[in-house]
Amino acid sequence: MPHVMLRWQYTATSAKGLVETPQDRAAPAARLAEDFGGKLHDFYFSFGDFDGMAICEYPDNATAAAAAMAGAASGAFARFETTILLTPKEAEAAMHLAHKTKTGFKPPQA
Repeated sequence: MPHVMLRWQYTATSAKGLVETPQDRAAPAARLAEDFGGKLHDFYFSFGDFDGMAICEYPDNATAAAAAMAGAASGAFARFETTILLTPKEAEAAMHLAHKTKTGFKPPQA
């Protein structure tokens, strides 16, 4: 099952809500993942460009995309980013495929 990293920035309204009513948002995130047949593995608040990140697992990439769209469509986020993650074995398989596949691709010339 594919693993996905989600990162987000809350809207000012969402941030205000968290300050006015402090709350653990991991449980709602876990329920969202479970609603799509997935599982929340990790959930963190963070400093920097993003206010939080999560690692989830879903049955397939289309389901991961649907769950991410549902979260993003809630209006809670100013920015929502989804990154498909590869296990080391999946990455190695991709490396082998890249090694044995001859494409003839050439970089652009100036």
